[in-house]
Amino acid sequence: MDSATLYVLAAAVLFGIGVHGLIVSAHLMRKLFAINIMGSSIFILLVATATPISGQADPIPQALVLTGIVIAVSATAFGLALMVRMSQETGKATLAVEDEPENDD
Repeated sequence: MDSATLYVLAAAVLFGIGVHGLIVSAHLMRKLFAINIMGSSIFILLVATATPISGQADPIPQALVLTGIVIAVSATAFGLALMVRMSQETGKATLAVEDEPENDD
């Protein structure tokens, strides 16, 4: 197996782990980490599938990955700030997605 195939398989496994964490976990921080893992797998896939131009690396996928990393870090910081604010507003130490309470109407 060549290295590109291994990178594609690693990206698929990471994406699967991220989807599993997103679906199974109820805690908001774990969901945010799962989304970050999924994004990292996309970055690996972009780098692995970049075709070289005349023996040199293609700069466009590299620029896309660097831009994506910057956006992912800022989105993660924003998500964490929202979680801190939600924790302050609700007074709960842990934030989890809860089922809606049933109405007795």
